[in-house]
Amino acid sequence: MHHFPRFGHGASGCVFRRHAFVRPLVVCAVEAEAACARGLPLAQVVVSGVGRTNAAIATTRAILEDGPFDAVLSMGVAGALPGCDPPLPLGAIVVASESVYHEEGLHAPDGFQDMTELGFPLGSFQGNRVPADPALIDSFKSLGRCGPIATVASCSGTDDSALEVQARSGAIAEAMEGAAVLHTAQHFGLPGIEVRVISNTTGARPKQIWNLEQAFDPLRKSMPAIAECLSGR
Repeated sequence: MHHFPRFGHGASGCVFRRHAFVRPLVVCAVEAEAACARGLPLAQVVVSGVGRTNAAIATTRAILEDGPFDAVLSMGVAGALPGCDPPLPLGAIVVASESVYHEEGLHAPDGFQDMTELGFPLGSFQGNRVPADPALIDSFKSLGRCGPIATVASCSGTDDSALEVQARSGAIAEAMEGAAVLHTAQHFGLPGIEVRVISNTTGARPKQIWNLEQAFDPLRKSMPAIAECLSGR
């Protein structure tokens, strides 16, 4: 049985020390994202498949079978949500202060209620918001825009759906795995964070702008900077 390192008391409930994160686990949804992340020294990179269930399964399996790790990163591309000031351009790096489950809860006549409000908390965190590790936020926030990233089951293909995700979560971007990866990391007492590059706009599908290569290239080129963030220097 693996014994996982503890890191002082953070918002995730685990113990963190201000030191280098030597062996990170990086969870990516698809191979194209993972190929970018393999430039990160000493990292174990796994391809989970798309969506939160696949992400949780892959993260759990890697921790149990390939650990120990001292940090967990959810990494890949994301869609920019409306309401950012200034707007996020394609190719921008975003760092999650928290990863937010968007759908879990109740649509009530007087508004949406999250799982904590319903009396069925998802974890030790408040509501649907899985906090990133404070030490990792401090190290990574210089890479780009820092703010909540929504974890959605259905991507926003209408203006109304994009506005709803942003209004409910306060997120700057949406993706499909981050909250599940951080939630799993927290369960095993490991610090986690979500780092993504903007590949597309959200909202009305015919008007969306996509450029995956414009996202994969900066993701690939960010690996030396991410390695520096993990080094503790």
